[in-house]
Amino acid sequence: MTNYILQELPEGMKERENVVFPKMQTYTTFDTETVLKYMRNYAGNLSEGIMRCVLDALAETMKTCMPLGHNIKVDGLGVFSLSLGFDTSTPSEKTIATKSKDTNDKSAKTKYRHICIKGINFRPDRELIADLNRKATFYRVESKVITPKTSKFSKEERLAKALTIIEKHGFMTLTDYVCATGLCKSSASTDLKSIVADPESGITTRGSHSHKVWVKKTKQSEF
Repeated sequence: MTNYILQELPEGMKERENVVFPKMQTYTTFDTETVLKYMRNYAGNLSEGIMRCVLDALAETMKTCMPLGHNIKVDGLGVFSLSLGFDTSTPSEKTIATKSKDTNDKSAKTKYRHICIKGINFRPDRELIADLNRKATFYRVESKVITPKTSKFSKEERLAKALTIIEKHGFMTLTDYVCATGLCKSSASTDLKSIVADPESGITTRGSHSHKVWVKKTKQSEF
């Protein structure tokens, strides 16, 4: 039996009022050793070493083929494809100086951005979803709808707190912002996306995923 709760969308993500969604309660994340342990129940006489080699070979195949423009499809599992975005971990403005007879020619500079892999999309096999639904039974563990925490600070006050943290430490993590504003992680992440999108905020990002931080915007990071 799988437990779930009903939760409202975080503040800033609601397109209309009282939007709720079911959220499954998860208790742990299986590491490779645990996955291999469960796989042995279906692998017959295959050794753990061989199964580990299969997983490693799949990972290496993805690393080799996906950057060349190939998606990876595993029957019964699904399709893996790359998600691209702009690289914000390094200065992204590059200037190519070209010679021009007209010294007042302002088009002598070309600006462009670096593109990088931001993540991997996964589209599950339909039969996998059907099998999961046949095996899953859901039980609601809370009778009331869970409301995410909201901040007692205004958007301007949250921006000021973010800038103060960045000035003090040189950068800010998502956890730093959560502690400073009282928002939950999902709301804080959405709030920071809005702040970064505002050209007047003075804040941009560096890195990605678990290494993502927020820093003071410079001229080089504006492109």
